Order: sequence, then structure tokens, then C-alpha cells
Amino acid sequence: MKTTKLIKLCALSLSIFLLCSSAVQAEATTNPQRQQTYTNRDILQQLVKAKVVYLGETHDRAADQQAQLKIIREMHRQNRKIAIAMEMFQRPFQGAIDSYLAGKITEEQLVDRTEYDRRWRFPWESYAPFLRFAKENQMPVIALNTPSEVTRKVAREGLESLSGEEKKYIPPISEIRTDNAAYRQMLLEVFQQHQKAGQGNSTAFERFVQAQVLWDETMAEKIAQFVKANPDYQVVVLAGKGHIIYGYGIPSRVARRLGTGKIQQRSVLFSSPENPDLQADKRIADFVWNHSE
Repeated sequence: MKTTKLIKLCALSLSIFLLCSSAVQAEATTNPQRQQTYTNRDILQQLVKAKVVYLGETHDRAADQQAQLKIIREMHRQNRKIAIAMEMFQRPFQGAIDSYLAGKITEEQLVDRTEYDRRWRFPWESYAPFLRFAKENQMPVIALNTPSEVTRKVAREGLESLSGEEKKYIPPISEIRTDNAAYRQMLLEVFQQHQKAGQGNSTAFERFVQAQVLWDETMAEKIAQFVKANPDYQVVVLAGKGHIIYGYGIPSRVARRLGTGKIQQRSVLFSSPENPDLQADKRIADFVWNHSE
């Protein structure tokens, strides 16, 4: 299948960029072996069989979050043991999430104690329904993300610059794998499109790759740890499409930690107004959820 793809970057700070999923697109063209089309109900039937499900969103698209919540609700009807893993919260703030789910703090206190507005910045009401649903149904919520100050430092100075304290919420440096040639090439294209004058050297690119991969490895480590500790649970991961497409980001790194073939993982992307009839491309995701159904 011939595929065109575009990945834009959104500024997370002056020094670091985040792969922005709102511009990840795939356009199916002529192919004698056309990818099978699934209805949303077909997709749900497949997701309930998986140990880890990735719902790759565009952060500023409300329809994606609405679809994610619908999927979680439907999966929860069939299996009460589901955990929601969220890119939107950084790992140092797991305790605040646990306190909220236990009824010890209010939702307002949760927002304050997780420093949500400063660290994520997308509207709280986009993600509050997931926390409310989890609390109502006694579901674990997992804070996945790397502390933003650590990611920014890696983008500026590299992994070798991190102190022992800064390494507390990330995997061991030896587990942060940047050797995927296809992923590096994709990141190089993005880097070259957005580099500033005088910043396009190999050292700057290597630090850029390290920062991107650090997000994925940190989230993958947390997911794998939960699955090992809670083998009877399914995990539904809410993350940007850029962390999921092609399996380069989180999924392959979870599989590496848990053993390829030992667990079933499935990824879902969401159709967009620009591509309402988007067909699933196995190189990008397992399924595409149609908002119009």
C-alpha cells in the first residue's frame, strides 16, 4: 500500500518539541490486496481480546476523546479489570492520582497537585471524564509520562547530562534504545523540517532523538511494570498518535520488555475530518475508528 504521511511538531517549550498527532495522516491508494475494513463494533470485539490497547489521539480534537471514552466504557462492560494509562500525567504525580481515586482529595486538588495546567496545557475537561469514570468504577489510572524538565534537559544536553535524581522517573539509560533505523530516518525528516539556522548538526539531532525516544521508553516501562504486577488486567493507553504509529514508539518497547508474542497488543487511530474514510494500514495501526458511525 502506497502511503503518504505528514508529522508536524508542536512546541512543548522553547527547547523541545512534541510529535503532534493532529497532522499524522495516511491515504490509501490503489492496491490489489486492499486492507480489510472494520466497523466500530468489529473493532470493539477485537480490542476486548488484547492485553494492551493503544488509543492514539489528536490532543486538541474533542471527537477523539469522546471516542476513547466510549471504547473504554464498552470494554469495561465486558471486563471490569481495566486500567487507564495516560500520557497526560507525569510519573512523579502518581500519588495524587491515587489519592483522588481513593476519595482523599477533590478534583480541583488533583489538577493542582499534578500541576496539570502547567505540564499538559490542553483543557482539563478533555480528560476529566476519564478520571471521573475511573473513580466511579474503581479503576486504576497510571501516570505514564516523563517529567517535562527531564525531557527538556535531554533535548538540550543529552542523556549523559542527567543526574541521579533526574533518572528516578525514567528507565535505566541502557534501556533507552535509539537504534531503530526506520524511526531515526522518520525523525530526521521531521528534525530537518523544523531545525533553526545553525542548529542542524549531528549532536543536536542525536539529542532530539534521545528526547523523543525517552518519552516512549518511559511510558513503555510503566505499562510493562503494571502488566507484570497485574497479569489479570487489561491496560488501555491514551497517548498521541505520534507515540503509536508504525509501532516505533510505545508498542514495540512494551513488547521488548514483556517478550514479543507473549501478549497481544492492538492500536487504534481515529478518522479525521480531513480523512473521514481513512483505511487501516498495518504499518501505522491495527484499526481506524470511524467518528461518523
